[in-house]
Amino acid sequence: MESWKPNPKAQPFVPKRHHHGSLLPHRSHVSQSNRRRMLTRVFQAGLIIVLVVTVGINLTFILNTSHKLQSTQSTSGPPYVPSKDEFANSAGRKPLEKPKVLALDIMSSQSKVSVTVDGATILEDAAPGAHGRGIHVVVLNQATGAVMADRVFDTYSKKEDEALMLFLNMVTPGRILIFTIKDEGSFSLTHRARDYLVAAGSTKVKGLEYRDTWAMVTYKGDGKALAEDHNHSDNFQEWAEAVLLKVDVPLKEKEERGCDWPDDEVNKRRRSFCDKVEGYGSVCSCTDPAPITFQPDAISNNKVSDIPVAVIASNRPHYLYRMLRSLLSADGANPNLITVFIDGYFEEPLEVTKLYGLRGVQHTPLGIKNARVCQHYKSSLTATFNLHPNAKYMIIIEEDMDISPDFFDYFSQTLPLLEEDESLYCVSAWNDQGYDDSSKDPSLLYRIETMPGLGWLLKKKLYKEELESKWPTPEKLWDWDMWMRMPGQRKDRECIIPDVSRTFHFGSVGLNMNPYFQESYFSRHKMNTQAKVKLKDIDK
Repeated sequence: MESWKPNPKAQPFVPKRHHHGSLLPHRSHVSQSNRRRMLTRVFQAGLIIVLVVTVGINLTFILNTSHKLQSTQSTSGPPYVPSKDEFANSAGRKPLEKPKVLALDIMSSQSKVSVTVDGATILEDAAPGAHGRGIHVVVLNQATGAVMADRVFDTYSKKEDEALMLFLNMVTPGRILIFTIKDEGSFSLTHRARDYLVAAGSTKVKGLEYRDTWAMVTYKGDGKALAEDHNHSDNFQEWAEAVLLKVDVPLKEKEERGCDWPDDEVNKRRRSFCDKVEGYGSVCSCTDPAPITFQPDAISNNKVSDIPVAVIASNRPHYLYRMLRSLLSADGANPNLITVFIDGYFEEPLEVTKLYGLRGVQHTPLGIKNARVCQHYKSSLTATFNLHPNAKYMIIIEEDMDISPDFFDYFSQTLPLLEEDESLYCVSAWNDQGYDDSSKDPSLLYRIETMPGLGWLLKKKLYKEELESKWPTPEKLWDWDMWMRMPGQRKDRECIIPDVSRTFHFGSVGLNMNPYFQESYFSRHKMNTQAKVKLKDIDK
């Protein structure tokens, strides 16, 4: 210390002050901290008290409920079960109810039709050209609002108004009917059809003219429209403005009483079908239902008893229904060998297939237009031989054809020809030249240098060794039957055909079909209606 000398440049030491101006904590700070701790403890204690009270209440409720259940059981037998309404009320909620009305929005225009129910689109057709032209009809269940049918009738073309009336006649009374026009629907709408729609409730269809737009909603059988609108076209070159019809349709109480059909497997299929789809008339009749099983006669010396049948189908369920009815009625028909191949995941054709107790296979579509049909054929032929690996032949039929009573008998008699004669390409049930005034003898056969199709017998060896690997690919817009007629496939081989056809083409709507072509060509063909026809010169 004696050597210490003060530094004249050093700054004097000044102690740092607390922010309150003191080196010690301020009293107010201490008191605030204590208050926070106290509040936290009070809050925690409150939570514990609430939890204890809640547990106590729940235990009390459980004990009381148990006591009530025991008391009820001892006095009245079965235990007390709260109703749905009591459960709903105890939760502070009202029971869920289905809407009492359906909010419908309907469009009719030149290029598009649409129907929405409560905001969900159930119909929309905006395809270009004549596709979807005419009157669209949607059928809804009057109690649930479920879609039960969806059809389009090209009433620009002849005879389609007759199909429209036939369909409406087969709809169950009380159903909700929705009508809307795309493009043009008046040109071939006859006075008879207009009168029918007037009786259904329309007040505007009498004035429907060329390229007008129109929409209507009604209950089947009420005779009064719930809503209707109609716009006129100013001239033949232009379409009318679009109709945009909005209406709330009241739902009706569901009738619990069903048909008193026998409780068997057949009528289980019938009930399932009639609960889902509409427009099949007496199939769903309570008093006199149409048969869905058949007992055809057996064929003597049947050579096709183990040959599978492939039904080529798309989304034409009413055609399929008619065709299957005639196919299953033909002598020698075996439902276990029939498979319906549906081009696409369409529900109604599959329901028709199940109605008859048949196997249905849905294919994922490949390609467009003719290429799609071509690929559907290939998939169906391949699948048939895969399902029946021991089959040496198969029969192919389409969904829009009636079948003669001796359809299978005809193939049974002609199969040996295809089996023994290497110069034969196929056996067909159709005669392209078999008109009413030119075909007379159902026992007569011909050899021809083409491949008619429309119900034909195919040899597995031909398909597997020649056709399958060369089949047109999806990007080629080829017709499958035209391809099979080409020299590279036919190779100068011939087909057997009858003088009188064993099939009849009735479909007027399709990819390559319209009512005019059906009326002018196919409708004039003759189909055999006799059973057990003995073919001539089969051994020559």
